[in-house]
Amino acid sequence: MRILLVEDTVGLGEAVRDQITDDGHAVDWVQSLSFAEASLQTTAYDLVLLDLMLPDGHGLGFLKTIRSSGNTTPVIILTARDQVSDRIEGLNAGADDYLIKPFDLSELSARVAAVARRYRGNPNPLIQVGNLEVDLHDHRIQRDGQPVELTAREWALFEGFIQRPGMLLSRQQLEDRLYAFGAEIESNTIEVYVSRLRKKLGRDAIVTVRGMGYRLETHES
Repeated sequence: MRILLVEDTVGLGEAVRDQITDDGHAVDWVQSLSFAEASLQTTAYDLVLLDLMLPDGHGLGFLKTIRSSGNTTPVIILTARDQVSDRIEGLNAGADDYLIKPFDLSELSARVAAVARRYRGNPNPLIQVGNLEVDLHDHRIQRDGQPVELTAREWALFEGFIQRPGMLLSRQQLEDRLYAFGAEIESNTIEVYVSRLRKKLGRDAIVTVRGMGYRLETHES
């Protein structure tokens, strides 16, 4: 996924960014609400990780504003405010989950995955596409009953396809899943990763539509 992290504490921001990146997601990290607002206006995110106490304002006000504008991007609040009333206020403002600092980074990964599944309309982490059995929670794939090992980047790209089986994804959409804003991208990066996925998932698993993009086939490959 493409995730926006809004956190002004450098040490925590680095730790969260590294954890989410290791999970295979692209992370844009900003340290103020003004930069968060600008990022949301220019980039389509799959999820926002939002601190509440920021240098230029309170995260709840920001959350209420984007919700009132019609933005439905999932939001997980990350905060040291641990009162039940605080959690209720955050959820009522439009948050999808609420994680109290300090938190375990593996729990953050699990909550990110859970929120993403809910928004895809498929709370079940186990799905079947053609001859592929996919465990979205544990990032595991079996092809015809045999395990398939993917790297974090390969999984990030595959997850984009598995979210929209049979639908065409452009090169830009796929690049957005792999790289944070400002990262240098080689011109043939997507071709390289698609080729790797085909070797592991089957030659016909991903179809190229020349000049337009790629799609994951739903029949057995």
